Amino acid sequence: MEKNIVLIGMPGAGKSTVGVVLAKRLGLDFVDSDLVIQQQEGKLLHQLITEQGLDGFLETENRINAALTPKLPSVIATGGSVIYGREAMEHFSQIAAVIYLKLTLSTLKTRLGDLNERGVALKEGQTLESLYEERIPLYQHYAEITINCEGKEIREIVEEIASELLR
Repeated sequence: MEKNIVLIGMPGAGKSTVGVVLAKRLGLDFVDSDLVIQQQEGKLLHQLITEQGLDGFLETENRINAALTPKLPSVIATGGSVIYGREAMEHFSQIAAVIYLKLTLSTLKTRLGDLNERGVALKEGQTLESLYEERIPLYQHYAEITINCEGKEIREIVEEIASELLR
């Protein structure tokens, strides 16, 4: 596999977990873009959102992701809000296969728990439902491949991605 793989999807969709296992399966490096943001900014995501506000955080996320160029072919797990950054998504589309890990709203609700603690980028008064409705078209727009992860175990998802990529 010569090309990078970028995983997009809602918070709780399993991007980081699937990413690590997929990287092992394909012999690639693994990069978690949320961790890169935290390292470069020296703060946790929820601290950045609190300090910079949502728009400021999204600008930071876009800037860092748009400049993300792994030295070796890598699986890159992104934050759920990465799709708001046009420059970042255009960059990822050029350097990687973009894969959308899709889950239903009810499954996400079960997995997520406290959204603020997770550093989920919510507008004032925004619910998980409205966030889901807002983001789905963007994930679909940028995805080269969509993987329905509903009711599947990690290894099943990884095998499905691997077979899609090796077609």
